[in-house]
Parts: sequence; C-alpha cells; structure tokens
Amino acid sequence: MTQATVAPAGDAGSGTAMTHRQILEALSGLLLGMFVAILSSTVVSNALPRIISELHGSESSYTWVVTATLLALTATTPIWGKLADLTSKKLLVQLALAIYVLGSVLAGLAQNTGELIACRAIQGIGAGGLTALAQVIMAAMISPRERGRYSGYLGAVFAVGTIGGPLIGGVIVDTSWLGWRWCFYVGVPFALAAIVVLQRTLNLPTVTRKTTIDYLGATLVTAAVSLLLIWVSLAGNSFGWASWQTLVMVVGAVALAGLALRVESRATEPIIPLHLFRSRTIALATAASVAVGVAMYGASVFLGQYFQISRGESPTRAGLMTLPMILGLLVASTVTGRLITRTGHWKRYLVTGSVLLTAGFALMGTLRSDTSFPLLGVYMALLGIGVGMTMQNLVLAVQNSVAPRELGAASSLVAFCRSLGGAVGVSALGALLGHRVTTYLADGLGQLGVTAPAGDGAIPELATLPAPIRAVVQIAYGHGAGDIFLTAAPFALITLIAVVFIKEVPLRQQSGSQLSASGSGRPQDAPAIPATGAEGAIR
Repeated sequence: MTQATVAPAGDAGSGTAMTHRQILEALSGLLLGMFVAILSSTVVSNALPRIISELHGSESSYTWVVTATLLALTATTPIWGKLADLTSKKLLVQLALAIYVLGSVLAGLAQNTGELIACRAIQGIGAGGLTALAQVIMAAMISPRERGRYSGYLGAVFAVGTIGGPLIGGVIVDTSWLGWRWCFYVGVPFALAAIVVLQRTLNLPTVTRKTTIDYLGATLVTAAVSLLLIWVSLAGNSFGWASWQTLVMVVGAVALAGLALRVESRATEPIIPLHLFRSRTIALATAASVAVGVAMYGASVFLGQYFQISRGESPTRAGLMTLPMILGLLVASTVTGRLITRTGHWKRYLVTGSVLLTAGFALMGTLRSDTSFPLLGVYMALLGIGVGMTMQNLVLAVQNSVAPRELGAASSLVAFCRSLGGAVGVSALGALLGHRVTTYLADGLGQLGVTAPAGDGAIPELATLPAPIRAVVQIAYGHGAGDIFLTAAPFALITLIAVVFIKEVPLRQQSGSQLSASGSGRPQDAPAIPATGAEGAIR
C-alpha cells in the first residue's frame, strides 16, 4: 500500500477548510484558464464557414477542424488526470496553458486546412489538460457538499466563454482589417495572464510517488481512440461504410483497445484504473457522459453553420442567435449548483436535466430553414438548461465516490468519456449532415430542372448563388440540421436511463486535500481495491 506523509502547503494543503475568499483567489487563475479552453473551441464556431471557404476546404475539412481538437483533447485527458495524481497540479495546468498558446499561434499562421487541423490538435492537447485539471484542482480544494456552489462559477465561465467566443469570432471575421486569423490569436493574452495569475494565487500540496508512468497504456489508448475517430470521420465520404478500409480500421481499433485493456489491467499506475468501473456510480456516470458528449458536442457544433447557411445570417448575428441556449446553461448551472450545496441532493437535478436534454434535441429535430426563431429559442433554452444541469453534476457524482488519491484519474475519466462521445458525435453527425444535404440538394435542384453537380463537398458561398439555387441550398442545410439534432436525441435518452440508475450517495463534507491530510477512509461508493504502486510523499 502506498504510504504518504502530509505537510501543509498553503491553505489548500492544510487539514482545515479554506474560506470563501481564499477559494475564490485560488480559483481566479483556474477560471481564467478554463475561459481560454472554452474560447479556443467557441471562437471558431461562427467563423468556420468563412475560414473553410477562404482556405478552399470542404465539409469534411469543416468537421475535422473541430474533430482534431476534440480528438487530441479526448486522447490526452486521461494522461493529464493521471499525472495530476502523481505530480504538481499547478505546474501541469501552467504547462497546458503554454501548449495552448503554441497551438493558437501556429493555427493563426496556417496556410491551408491541413495545417490548420494539425495546429488545432496542438490546441486540443492544451485544452485537454485544462479540462481535466480544473475539476481535479477544485476537488482538491473544495468538499463535494460545497463544490456545487463553485461549480456554478465554472458553469458561468463556461457560459461567458460560450457566449463571448462566437460573438468575438463573428466580429473578427466581419471586420476586414482583422481577419479570421485573429480568432486564434485572441486567446493568447488570456492564456498568458492565466499562467501569471496561477503562479501567484494557486497553492496546492505537490504529490510525488516513486512510480513509473504507463507510457505503453497511454500510447495504446490514444492509438485506439484516434483510429476509431478517423474511421468515423472518413467512412461514407472517402470510402464506404461496408468496405475493406472500414474492416481494417474497425478491427485495428478493437485490437488496440483490447491490448490497452490488457496493459491497463497489469500496470502499477494505469492511465485509466479499470477497478473504478466496479463502482456503479462511476460506471453509469461514464456511460452517461459518453452519451451527453455525443448529444452536446456532436449536434450543437453545427448550429453556427445552420444560422449562417440555412438562414443567411452573418457570423456575428449567428453568435447572438445562440444566446437562448447559452443563457439557459448559465442559469441552470449556477442555480443548480447553489441548490445542491444547500440541500446536499444532486440526483434529482441530473434526472431533470437529462429529461430536458432529450426533449430539447427531439424538438430541435423539427428544425427547418424557416422555423420561427422564438420557437427555436425555446428549444435551444431547453438544451442549455439540460446541459447545465447534467455536465458538472456527473463529475460531482464521480468525485464523491472515489478516494483522494484517485481524484485525478476519476475526474479525467468522466471528461475523457464526454470528449470521446463528442468527437465521435462531431465526426458521425458531420458525415450524416454532408450525406443528407447532398440528397436534399439533388431533390431540390431536380425540381428546378437543374442537374446537381458532382461537387467536392465544399461549403457554398450563398452570395455567389442565383436566388432560386440559394433557396434550395438553404432549405437543404436547414433540413439536414434538423436530421442531426433528431439523431442526437436517442443519445440524450441514454443519458437519462443511465442517471436514473445511479445511486445517490450523500455528499462528503471534506475536500480531497483534507481527506488526504486526515487519512480518512475511502468514500461510501468507492471500490474496495487496495492501492498499488510504490511509496511516495506529499510534500
């Protein structure tokens, strides 16, 4: 069994609870870093149609600019989380920000879609660290009972970044003297400021253990996930779903996943500790996270494209039109967090949020190019409220069920599953959208007596099209968007089914650092598996 000694390292490292002011000071740089991570994905959402058009990309390129970030984020999240259990969380989060800065600068210099996709992957590595470490650091400082209150702040930052990102991106591409490259440069000052603030305000105990990092397991997990996502993205476009390429990729992904499971089951410090799945809460929460990731990322990422192509809006107006969804998320995450802190109950909000998420996607499935915007606003608000009530609380449920020494691995596991679902969702739904739009275009042009061109899947420039053809394109993209939202609804239903069966465990009153300092036993729902690994110390 791992032995450890504890010495205070600032307020978070002592055995006493931090005050509200101390927590806010410690969280200031972390929240700024999270804003950067969110901005990196949202700032390009409304700018992408313009970016892909100027770089002469296709619908596949549009999808891959998003998928590359999610792929890198997904593959690296468990690694960041495991490292957080083994070394300095503060150093890791600053390293993640530095990687993000590098990726952002290179993305702004990209000359074609291939370079842009590669640089977005670098951004994703940094964002993966920020996504995993934010939850781990909060768990180290704040007890589960109080964490709902501060998760509300995280939800507020998420909402501000999600609102501000599309608006900033839209303004940038609509301003001729800036240009779309500033969509990537704009986050750099925030990231540099976050590094400085974290250095001054974040004080946590540094955990070190005499152990080896599971490099082989990390490599196999990354390779399996990458091959799966590449297949989902290319199948149906570059080759058929029932083809030899599909067979090779699917068999290869399954084989790599099998090897990863074998390595992880024998590793001293596995990247993904398999024994965590013996906890019903963790098993169901991770399944729900995969499903909510498919629904949340896979469908909502195409909203900007819908507003700009199907409704002919500018990037700036497209950002403004998503406000009902973001405001719903902001209100739901903030209010729900405070209610959980006050009452100690969390499952009721997970169930309610899952119901609203499912209903929102089902209603969005009726989307067309001429759908009334007030009605669409109600549908988007339902989606936002559902996401706000489920996303953070799934992490909370898992963190309340594990021992302090595995907070990093468990927290990153939930983020990994959510990102994996999102990456698969973006790839699969992007392929579905391209297929449905092609079908609807052929039908619409046929009614005009025009033969649909073979085309290369490029994003159309509405301003260059004759009015009758422009109308057909707008109708095709509107109907296609409705199809992908409807496809996402069953995944939201899976989330609902999973959370219904999660057992509600009373929230602990001590933070991860306090439990480590006091040597408390494992949480009620944590698997009774003896810890393995070499001896270490918390200094």
